Amino acid sequence: MLSSLTFFGCKEKESKNDHAVQPGISEPLGADNVAHKWSEMAIKATALDTERFNPRPTITSRFLGLTFVAMFDAWSRYDEKAIPVYMTGIARRQKRERTLKNKEIAVSYAAFGALSEYYYSDKELFADYMLELGLDPNNASLDPSTPAGIGNLAAKAVIEARKGDGANQYGEEEGSNGVPYFDYTGYEPVNSPDENVDPNRWQPKYFSDGEGGKFAPACLTPFWDKVVPVALASGDQFRPGPPPQIGSDQLKREVQEVVELQANITDYQKALVEFMRDGPQSVQQAGHWLNFAQEVSKRDDHTLDQDVKMFFYNQVVAMDAFIASWDSKMYYDFARPFALVHEYYSGEKIKAWGGVGKGMVEMDGSQWRPYSPDTFLCPPFPSYTSGHSTISGGCAEALKLWTGSDDFGYEKELVAGALTEPDNLGDTITLKFPTFTETAEMAGISRVLGGYHIQSENIAGLELGRDVAREAWTFYKKHIGEE
Repeated sequence: MLSSLTFFGCKEKESKNDHAVQPGISEPLGADNVAHKWSEMAIKATALDTERFNPRPTITSRFLGLTFVAMFDAWSRYDEKAIPVYMTGIARRQKRERTLKNKEIAVSYAAFGALSEYYYSDKELFADYMLELGLDPNNASLDPSTPAGIGNLAAKAVIEARKGDGANQYGEEEGSNGVPYFDYTGYEPVNSPDENVDPNRWQPKYFSDGEGGKFAPACLTPFWDKVVPVALASGDQFRPGPPPQIGSDQLKREVQEVVELQANITDYQKALVEFMRDGPQSVQQAGHWLNFAQEVSKRDDHTLDQDVKMFFYNQVVAMDAFIASWDSKMYYDFARPFALVHEYYSGEKIKAWGGVGKGMVEMDGSQWRPYSPDTFLCPPFPSYTSGHSTISGGCAEALKLWTGSDDFGYEKELVAGALTEPDNLGDTITLKFPTFTETAEMAGISRVLGGYHIQSENIAGLELGRDVAREAWTFYKKHIGEE
């Protein structure tokens, strides 16, 4: 690991390309560059956050987005043209200081500061990693003439700028009583888990608690539509039109499609559903697309400069796409297939998945369920638009725009059923993702196959995400100095 860094040994030599490295030492590329290595720490922190606090994709998308903003802002002071997002009043460093060594140090302190704030439970993990990099985690300098000071200033600027942004991270919103992420909007579903009085609206559902009991999770972060985006003007900037309603031919067809797709689900489709659902140690959709961006970095041998910029754009899109998706979710408060199938097929015999270890059975439509473990049957929040589709549509478009090509070429092998019913395994499947666009579409259709969404939620989500990415591209070009 230490050999992949360049800030040990003799003095740097300025190069004509303004990106100096030590004589005789090649610049670390792909997985070896420091920005990529910090992205791996961010992924690890997100997985640990999921284990501690259960899946909270909105919250971790903000953590990831702001971490990469901090890294970008620190790096920008060593770039010829880049403009920071939140850090102000810190001069661009002179040309002779724009070395790879200084960029690595500044980016590392920015990453350390942001990750320690947002994933505070793992601050020791990040401190240990700083030591591995030969850096002092206790160096809290705010001297703007040093790379450590610039990194610390960048993290501080992001943290301060985003306090009071609507995420309620510090329980600062009125009525929160100091409880972080408390729902200060007072959202209450019109339906209870036991009574569905308005079938067009979201209904909470019972999950198994894993110990023989059951519970109905409350809506996850129903205030997330109030969070201030980074690149968008507002969360409702690209709000789609409404979903189909009960009584429409369209909704009847789309609910029927969900039932038929599940009844005929193949091992390949099970594997796709499980891969996109993310399984244990989940990193949620923002982390999933950060993983995909890491694959691009390794494929194309990215430099630190390239990864700082690509991760920044990719994760700002993910963060803002979550805000846009939640705007639509909370505005329409629309039902999930879990309840819609019951509404349309109660009293009718259908073929459906009976649950873990039961396979496909004949049942009354009122007993239908998604293809998911009992402990997490479906996401606990309104349905329209699909979050997976919105974030995937956005991040895929972002990677396509950033690389200048739709080519991806990633593959993943997994055993069908392993993450849902491990005692009833299917075939070993190789999932192939030839393009970014197809990867997003596979993510979206996986949510229909799994029974979490109807098709219109997928289609609207993909387009919403692409709108976010295109808008954020203008923001990105401005901040890299190429407006």
